[in-house]
Amino acid sequence: MHYGAAIFFTDYSITPADMATALEARGFESLWAPEHSHIPLTRKSPYPQGGDLPKKYYDVMDPFVTLSAAAAVTKTLKVGTGICLIVQRDPIQTAKAVASLDQISGGRFLFGVGAGWNEDEMANHGTTDFKGRFMLMEERVRAMREIWSKVKPEFNGAHVKFGPMMTWPKPKQRPLPVIVGGMFPHGARRAIAFGDGWMPHVVRPQYGEKEILDHLPAFREMAKAAGRDPATIPITAWGPPSEPDVLKRYRDAGVERIIFSLASEDRDKTLAALDKLAAVMRQAG
Repeated sequence: MHYGAAIFFTDYSITPADMATALEARGFESLWAPEHSHIPLTRKSPYPQGGDLPKKYYDVMDPFVTLSAAAAVTKTLKVGTGICLIVQRDPIQTAKAVASLDQISGGRFLFGVGAGWNEDEMANHGTTDFKGRFMLMEERVRAMREIWSKVKPEFNGAHVKFGPMMTWPKPKQRPLPVIVGGMFPHGARRAIAFGDGWMPHVVRPQYGEKEILDHLPAFREMAKAAGRDPATIPITAWGPPSEPDVLKRYRDAGVERIIFSLASEDRDKTLAALDKLAAVMRQAG
């Protein structure tokens, strides 16, 4: 099982370069950066984790910039978006950003995607059909895959349309992994339908959800029913308690990757937190 760390990079957090080199030195597999272009002062949809929206959501830097800085100072560390809000992004430009980052990282990019929760934020980007955002997300993923894999891609969908074009670079990875975020069962179905991996939170107790391990047998049966080998949809579990016994349970259940979420703190505090996590990882084996 692999371990990664996620952080909202801000102008008061550890820098991407320092974070990346620290992770690689401590044996982490990956670094993950989230995305919010802005936070409207209106709020039609509540913060999914409950309570007030943390300050870091207003302050977070662009993930493609921070992950490029991280990739430039490392050799083996994978870099991923956790998550990229593709319903708020132009798919042609995003496809180029993804392919460019995959090239400059030497094929170390993991494209975590999601539809997001902030209705006002996505409306500012022109996505006004909140309930239809998941269909838009799927179509944009399929359109980007055409751009990445074809010499003269074209796409004619309900939401994305473009005629034959030429655009480079293409990703170094063939195929480039698209990891779909979301909870069970809806997020799981989307990952099965068009993803190369599934990335759920371990649990969101405010919604009365079960721990994600309880859903894994049903997830694997869903994949088989859809004609997919569950092994081709590895699971990245987000936010478990940092305890050796918990990590062992996830490893034994066949989870591919665990992501720890870190606070947006300065270098010294973040390095101390990473040292503690690395010790737990060693204990888990």
